[in-house]
Amino acid sequence: MAKGPTPGHGPLTGVRVVELAGIGPGPFAAMLLADLGADVVRVDRPGGAGLGIDPAHDLTNRNKRSVVLDLKSDEGPARVLDLVERADILVEGYRPGVAERLGVGPDACLARNPKLVYGRMTGWGQDGPLADRAGHDIAYIALTGTLSMIGGPDEPPTVPANLVGDYAGGSLYLVVGVLAALQHARAHGEGQVVDAAIVDGAAHLATMIHGMLAAGSWQDRRGANLLDGGCPFYGTYATSDGGHMAVGPLEGRFYAEFARLLGIADAFPDRWDLTRWDELRAAVTERFLTRTRAEWTEVFAGTDACVAPVLSLTEAPHHPHLAARSTFVEHGGRTQPAPAPRFSATPVSVRTGPALPGADTEAVAADWDVPGLRPTPRD
Repeated sequence: MAKGPTPGHGPLTGVRVVELAGIGPGPFAAMLLADLGADVVRVDRPGGAGLGIDPAHDLTNRNKRSVVLDLKSDEGPARVLDLVERADILVEGYRPGVAERLGVGPDACLARNPKLVYGRMTGWGQDGPLADRAGHDIAYIALTGTLSMIGGPDEPPTVPANLVGDYAGGSLYLVVGVLAALQHARAHGEGQVVDAAIVDGAAHLATMIHGMLAAGSWQDRRGANLLDGGCPFYGTYATSDGGHMAVGPLEGRFYAEFARLLGIADAFPDRWDLTRWDELRAAVTERFLTRTRAEWTEVFAGTDACVAPVLSLTEAPHHPHLAARSTFVEHGGRTQPAPAPRFSATPVSVRTGPALPGADTEAVAADWDVPGLRPTPRD
């Protein structure tokens, strides 16, 4: 008989995380930890992060709590260290050396709590010639070769929002790193520093591609390979109404079904004849332009042809499959991606909306037993 869910809000229930407020991959990594049940206390700075986004709409701060501390004041660093003493993980995303200058670097924190996992999120890493330079997602994925793979062969590389660098190469690697280090800390009583650099993660994401390159099955140029849009049966095609369909029937039996439903079953008996790929692409393009996105969606519905409509951000939550799985949820009047992945014994959820700066000071002071967080009464 299956056991019922464990009380709590996810598998990280009981884990305490201090997040030093920043922008981009650091907050997203802390959100992932919070989604999984950790008690994440975000240390916001007076005046906010300067992004210009209303904190009430910053979904990366959901499931967290917030206190406001001025790390440039005399008392700010001391209060952070009080939190660190009671924490399991700290996450910061400053340039190298900034946390040290503020008095909350790894040495100070680990001296206060030797079991602490100190997670550092940067683009270039903690060392190397570019470590002190400013940068953003696009520069990090550019330097690692990752950006060079994305886009058409006769066009500039396509910018994949900030998903590949900041979040895939950055946040996800930081989360994997701090959780691995937390396991070590609990087993051996030894904390450590986790240096999560987006350049490292973005490079690591392409490990399979580097293997294919070494084997001679990947060309080091854009739009000429099986998975980068070079293959006519792995890409996107416009429909008659300006929509698009995503096509990916790589396996033989899936391709046979795709070709039959598209109406080109007998046109190209050898789909692996690269000399005719341009002809095949032209034929597929022509066929998709004969119907609307909705019509083609209906044609391929319920099949293994590996074809799907390209939906917008606002359309996606209404797709029947995603709706059935509650892949998107509504909380506080905002539709947003649900926490992922899913757990059978320790389910996760969106418990609270975005933490407003300083709104949880009293509660954190009590729960973490840090009375110094409370403002000193004025005469």
